[in-house]
Amino acid sequence: SSMSYFLIGLDANLRVTRWNTAAQVTFGIPSESATGKDIRNCGIRWDWIAMEPALPECINSGRPVKPADVRYTKPDGTDGILDVTINPVRTAAGSAKGVSIIGNDITARRNLELQLLNAQKLESIGNLASGIAHEINTPIQYVGDNIRFLQDSFRDLNQLVEEFQELARIAKDAAIDGGQLDKVQSVSETIDLPYLIEQIPKAVQDSLDGVERVASIVLAMKEFSHPGTAEKTRVDLNRAIESTITVARNEWKYVAEMETNIDSNIPAVLCLPGEFNQVVLNVLINAAHAIADVVGDGSRGKGIITVTTNSDDDWFEVRISDTGSGIPEAIRGRIFDPFFTTKDVGRGTGQGLAIAHNVIVEKHGGTITVETEMGKGSTFVIRLPIDG
Repeated sequence: SSMSYFLIGLDANLRVTRWNTAAQVTFGIPSESATGKDIRNCGIRWDWIAMEPALPECINSGRPVKPADVRYTKPDGTDGILDVTINPVRTAAGSAKGVSIIGNDITARRNLELQLLNAQKLESIGNLASGIAHEINTPIQYVGDNIRFLQDSFRDLNQLVEEFQELARIAKDAAIDGGQLDKVQSVSETIDLPYLIEQIPKAVQDSLDGVERVASIVLAMKEFSHPGTAEKTRVDLNRAIESTITVARNEWKYVAEMETNIDSNIPAVLCLPGEFNQVVLNVLINAAHAIADVVGDGSRGKGIITVTTNSDDDWFEVRISDTGSGIPEAIRGRIFDPFFTTKDVGRGTGQGLAIAHNVIVEKHGGTITVETEMGKGSTFVIRLPIDG
């Protein structure tokens, strides 16, 4: 009764045998109202889609079962999240006696984690802002130059058109003279008509290419910075990765060439897209920094970042490789620890890989590992279950 975690005991038929004080507080149901009832009929308002199959699974397998964050409705009617573990209970002879359900409300903790993730995303966007502005400024500059060229060209062509109109008026009166023809020829030569005919279509196409480039950057930024949803949703992770590469371009383009090997046959993956984007961004920036430590500013040669996606049975996998210096063996076991970093002050907080590990492992039931060799580089391997 003094436990801060709720404890619910069930017999082999899923009838409640124990209902401690914390369970009464968590669910707003008195012990006497729950004890003796089938757990499914005692009034608990939690996600039965997650919980109902887990109970017999625990009894039949004899192993603990831990559903993912279980959503429930609090006594005051608000939504909450439970951390739940279902443990088998057996008799001395080893036969199934029932289960014990132990858990607690982690709503506040999950909200804090979400705030931390959003704070890091905003920090990332702030750090990338100047680079993104530069990426947009370059195509906008040549779009502007082309539009000014088209403006001048139109003025010249309009002058020629006016002379043609005058020539047509004179021809209509059957009074053409050589002077007017010479004037038309002179204007045509002055404005260099063949040059304009050749260059105007190119200027239009360059402008369209520039606008398309700006649009792709803005769309990538929009997709990356979208707050996402609290629920997992089906996402084309190839597209998400390509958007994140675009957003981070100014971080890597001076020190590395980007190579992508994208498997277009991968199905949509059930995940939290905003949080996955943040993981990819963190790993890409680390890769760029690792290469910069080797090549400097890239003026004497660049490294290579390679992003490869594929699917294996029920798993999605992305491999992000760099040709940096590799990770020293002495610190490999600590790279996912919060606040651990080897970077200079202002260049890293030690939160990037820690958040990546939490997002991939804790929230998605996936894995994130690293393959590294000193002097050759590192490869981060991220795997997610396709069906969540």
